Amino acid sequence: MEKRKIDITKVRNVGIMAHIDAGKTTVSERLIFYCGKTHKVGEVHEGTAVMDWMDQERERGITITSAATTLPWRDHEVTLIDTPGHVDFTAEVERSLRVLDGAVALFCAVGGVQPQSEQVWKQSEKYGVPKIAFVNKMDRIGADFFKVLSKIQEILGANAVPIVVPIGTAEKFEGVIDLIKMKAVYYADDDRGRTFHEDDIPAAKMAKAQKWRSYLVEKCAEQDDVLLEKFLSTGDLTEIEILSIIRKATIARRVIPVYCGSAFKNKGIQRLLDGIVYFLPSPADLPPVNGLVEDSGEDKSAPQRAARDDEPFSAVVFKIASDKHAGKLAYIRIYSGVLKSGSTILNSTQKCLQRAGRLLRMHSNRQEGIDCAFAGDIVAVVGISEARTGDTLCDETKPILLEAIEFPAPVMSVSVKPQSKLEGEKLSAALHRLSDEDPTFLVKLDQETKETVISGMGELHLEVLVERLKREHGVVVAVGRPEVAFRETGTVVVEGQYKHVKQSGGRGQYGHVCLRLEPMDTGAGFEFVNEVRSGHIPAEYIPAVEKGVIKAMQKGAFAGFPVVDMRVVVFDGSYHEVDSNDFAFQEAGRACFCELFLKSQPELIEPVMSLEVITPEEFVGPISGSICQRRGRIDSMEMQGINRIIKGMAPLSEMFGYANVVRTVSQGRAGYTMHFERYETVPFALAEEIVKQRREKSKKN
Repeated sequence: MEKRKIDITKVRNVGIMAHIDAGKTTVSERLIFYCGKTHKVGEVHEGTAVMDWMDQERERGITITSAATTLPWRDHEVTLIDTPGHVDFTAEVERSLRVLDGAVALFCAVGGVQPQSEQVWKQSEKYGVPKIAFVNKMDRIGADFFKVLSKIQEILGANAVPIVVPIGTAEKFEGVIDLIKMKAVYYADDDRGRTFHEDDIPAAKMAKAQKWRSYLVEKCAEQDDVLLEKFLSTGDLTEIEILSIIRKATIARRVIPVYCGSAFKNKGIQRLLDGIVYFLPSPADLPPVNGLVEDSGEDKSAPQRAARDDEPFSAVVFKIASDKHAGKLAYIRIYSGVLKSGSTILNSTQKCLQRAGRLLRMHSNRQEGIDCAFAGDIVAVVGISEARTGDTLCDETKPILLEAIEFPAPVMSVSVKPQSKLEGEKLSAALHRLSDEDPTFLVKLDQETKETVISGMGELHLEVLVERLKREHGVVVAVGRPEVAFRETGTVVVEGQYKHVKQSGGRGQYGHVCLRLEPMDTGAGFEFVNEVRSGHIPAEYIPAVEKGVIKAMQKGAFAGFPVVDMRVVVFDGSYHEVDSNDFAFQEAGRACFCELFLKSQPELIEPVMSLEVITPEEFVGPISGSICQRRGRIDSMEMQGINRIIKGMAPLSEMFGYANVVRTVSQGRAGYTMHFERYETVPFALAEEIVKQRREKSKKN
């Protein structure tokens, strides 16, 4: 077996996550620069960022796709993934966090804990990802490190512990005080912070440094009984003891070490790199992954795969990308074993064998060919054309199925039409490729209107995808008016029966079901319960009943929108020994659901977004009015420096084009963010109008 070049304990798989505009890409570019991967610092505002390699990313100044690169630091190998901050590209964050061992949570020193900061924090907690924090933009007016620290503790409930504290803020931000070494660190401006020097802590800053050093040591002592005893007797701990206990506590997710600096001004980044290698886990520090064997043998115990090269190979596909030279790239995280280029592996999700062609180590959109990849590695594979996001790849002799990746459902749709019929096939192929890459991008043909409908996470998401159709695939489309993902649900319990009987000579059809429909809590989804007793409906027909119910729910029984949040119970029925079959019971289930749902006092529900607008004080009135005009409600207002933060909720259907409204009423000085929160009932009069329009549209087609 081939040997790895670097010990697994020195491997770090890390992502950067944050609210939009917190400076993720700028931090990434500095990390790349200081690790010696580039000789010139890439800048977002100049369109030269290495990690933002797509034309649209450089033009818009935002990150759209997660990009990976591998960096050397202090004899360690750091695989870094820069994720988008905009809520429309939440899938990129979700899939990255699923395969990372650790994360850097980035916060703006002025903005603090913002809505998307909370969202990505929750996503990282879902996957149990250990984190360190970095408070960026300490050079900005209004920067307040200690306020952000308290907000991390208060809003996110994190045990945040400063490892460094700033020397000055805004234009007086000079460097940081390292609380472990108790040294002041200053960065040279003439070589963009590449060199720095440690000095004694200035007398004016000593009291603050000693206060936070004591806080750090106390937090360390809390984590270990032996250290607590030593702390109580001596009042201090050694540098090695602090590093050791903070590392253990970080990996156990009991502590969040906090750093600070200014990526744009090249201050504090090397200390952040130290924090990544000192405190975040290697693949070997984490417990083995669990899976379920997909076979029919007697051994049904859940197998485990430890992060070792001598274990059977297992990996998860977390991203699919198209490359104009290599074709389809599958980004994989290897959890155990070794993968060699050219080897045959099992895709246990799709249940097919595939041949791994070339293996590539990625540096943003540049590639480096490798012969072999090991446990803990994140690499791209060429040749596994059947692979999809979330699939498990493994040794064909030791099959395993690892946990898939869950993605949120799209909330917005638009219809697209090619400019000519000749481009129809080209459009279909392009949409198929894009939906392969992005699990939150769905494509379907509306059977009633005969339109191709694409669905995504928001206006920006769909706008970017339409632009990609044009730039990457050469397909120009006409885009219809955006439509919201309305849903239907029942509000009262109803029950009834339906007999599907057809006799037309020869063998007939007979299916008889008794169903009960029960509304569930918002977001609960769908539940099918079988309460049939005494064999009134044979067990083999129950799946057909469920299939019929699902078919009716997908089409919608009230206004043509999918039905959600319902429990359907089949509790009785009857069958015919000759005429009953799967189709008959499927039809009985479908028709019975449709009849009963109309009696369940159905209502229309719509996606509602949480909204945060940051505006100068003089525009609070017009901004508040614009929210109320859109059926929105304002929950709170608070000051942030010279600005006012307005927080509230608004239905997505009313928020199309809101970016232009905010810019207009504030003379371009206000900004806003929103993300999907939950579904709420549409007001009755508006629901009637929506249903009427939907039915008229169906008639025309």
